[in-house]
This record gives sequence, C-alpha cells and structure tokens, in this order.
Amino acid sequence: MGMEKMQRKPGKSERAELYKDRKNLIFLSKFLSGEIVELKPIFDPNVGYRYPVVEEVLGQDLGVDEFLNRLYETGILLRKLYDKIIYCPKCDSQSVSTHYCCPYCRSFDIKKDSLIEHTRCGYIGIEENFRRGDKLICPKCNRELRVLDVDYRRAGIWCTCRECGKSFDIPVTRHFCRDCQLTFTFEDVKVKDVYLYSLNEEVKGEIEAGWVFVAPIKEFLTEIGFEVEAPAFLKGRSGANHMFDLVAYFGKAEDKKCLIVIDLATSIDGMVTEQPVIALFAKIFDVSPDSAYLIAIPKINDNGKRMAELYKINVVEARDAREVTKALSEKIISAKG
Repeated sequence: MGMEKMQRKPGKSERAELYKDRKNLIFLSKFLSGEIVELKPIFDPNVGYRYPVVEEVLGQDLGVDEFLNRLYETGILLRKLYDKIIYCPKCDSQSVSTHYCCPYCRSFDIKKDSLIEHTRCGYIGIEENFRRGDKLICPKCNRELRVLDVDYRRAGIWCTCRECGKSFDIPVTRHFCRDCQLTFTFEDVKVKDVYLYSLNEEVKGEIEAGWVFVAPIKEFLTEIGFEVEAPAFLKGRSGANHMFDLVAYFGKAEDKKCLIVIDLATSIDGMVTEQPVIALFAKIFDVSPDSAYLIAIPKINDNGKRMAELYKINVVEARDAREVTKALSEKIISAKG
C-alpha cells in the first residue's frame, strides 16, 4: 500500500504557521538529517502503539496523534496504513485477544486439524489419522503418502469443539478484553488505524529553508536594528493579505518604516525558475514595500534574473546560511548607505 496523499492541497501559509513552532522544526529536522526515514510505531503491551520519537519531542505535552495528523493534513508528512488496532468497546483497552469459537456452543476450546486427501484412493481425513510415527499412511488403503501434491494434497482445515464434540470447518471469531474481561463480536468492536509516516519530498525545500536559512536571516536583521516577523502577513491596497517568509521594518508594527519583504525559493534541480519572481512581484505590487528580496537557493536561472531586474526585486543566490547573510548584509547596508 502506497503512501496516502492529501485530497485537498494545503497552502504554504498553513505550513508556515507550523514551521514557526520549535517542536515541529525539531521533529522535522530528524527527517532532514536522515535520523528518521520512516516513522514507525512501536507496540507497547501496556498502552498499545506509540511513537517514542514524537513523545520525546513533545515532552509532557499530550496529543501525539493530533501532532502527527496536523503535519499530515497540511501536506508536510505522508502516511500509509501500518496496522489496525482493536479496542474494547467498554473500557477502550487495546489489550484484546482473538478467540476462534465453536459456532454451536461458542466455546473457544477447539482443536484445529489439517485435512488430507489421498490422491490415489480419494480418502479424506484429518492428518492425525494418517500419522504413524514419522510417516503418513492412508487409513483406507494403507499406502504410504510420500510426496505432497503428488501422493496427497492438503484439503483444508477441520475443527473439533472439545466442549460439545461437534466438528466444523469455519470457527466464529470473538474478542476478549484482558482488562475488563468483556467478550464481544465484530459488530461491537472499535477499530483505530495506525500509520507509518514519511516526509513529503515536495515540501522538503520549505522545511530546509525554514530551518537552515530563516533563523540566521532573522538573527542578522534583528542585530542591525530591525523588527522581524517570520513568516509575516501584510495587507495590500486591494485588501488581500499576502504572506512573506520574512518581513523586516523599523518602528512599531502598525507604523512600519523601511519595510523589507523577503521570500525564499529552493530548487532540488539546482536552479530556481522565474516562477517565485512572478509570485513575489504579484505580492509587492499590492503591498508596495521599500525593498523586496528573493533568496534563491542555490541559484536562479537567467530568465528569473532578467525578470527580477525588471520588477526591481533584489536576488540573493546562496548555497548556505553564511552566504545568505553575507550577501544580504552587503545589499542592505549598501542600500542604507
């Protein structure tokens, strides 16, 4: 079964809110570092399935399932079905055993045998009746059965109830709660899906930018006197709210001066296209900041450079956070000077 994908495509703004949460970033960084490739649950007989890595990140906070589901619903994680857990309908315990019961008296004290058919004479009976020491001997014709699917074949299963003595081929399934001793059937059972999680490669670049690049850029801008929001929403002349990866300004939030907006664009192919330039221009056309920057990781193509120059967008190409802050420092200090 493949990884389950979201039907509704979530927006970057929804994910950006989660990237602001330190615990989310700590958890996601484990995927980026290769510490986690697939997050597999571990079964604990006392409490059922657990995700110890997530518990470690959340600390005393509750809600592991809610934490993972939020990352899945926003498209950050993919998931696939790993198991289904049966819960007791009375006490919610996961400590549940399965009993195969006699369809006549409902006892689970049943004996299971294999049916064997002797190919030559056609006799069918339980394997126990064929056993004579280490050999299989047909009770009807007394010939030895040597080779499976040549001398004989397995013809199914036959069960005998030790309580009422009746025989049958298909038992009735019932469940038994080890905690409250309730016996219940499929009609009453509570079932929970348990998932295996992996990082969605389509948003990996966002996470890398958020973890590796945003923090040092924010620190640098703060050190030179700016107030910084990351991510930030600005309302344009049209009344629409636009999200930027970083916004820096002097003064109070309601009276922003020297307004700088910054977006980051990453490419797994090694070259950022012109699309992030077009997207940024659409936002700054409505917001009218004092300056706009596009951080292209690691490079931007020639068409993107030409469009950025036309739209008066400053492009910073960088392979790592040190190069970003150095180039950004030169451009901002030069502009201030």
